[in-house]
Amino acid sequence: MAKENLYLCMGSACHQLGVYEVLPKLQSLMSEYDLNDRIELKGSFCLESCSCGIVMKFQDDLFINISPQNVEDKFITEILPAIQKDRVDSLATS
Repeated sequence: MAKENLYLCMGSACHQLGVYEVLPKLQSLMSEYDLNDRIELKGSFCLESCSCGIVMKFQDDLFINISPQNVEDKFITEILPAIQKDRVDSLATS
């Protein structure tokens, strides 16, 4: 099965907000939740939501206001459920 892409904005506004502190935490969370074989974490130049803090995108969902301080909570409460929903949906159609 092909990996889904999880995009992390690496644009200048997100850089100023600490995206390079978020990145290693996300990599660790992906390993902890055993997602490395299903999800590809990719940098994106700009996700065009600069006024919303650090932004991530999975499929058509944007996850906003991510910070080094809240990335774990945002991952567990918002991003992980979207990834798991996609997995359940793909299993149901196969």
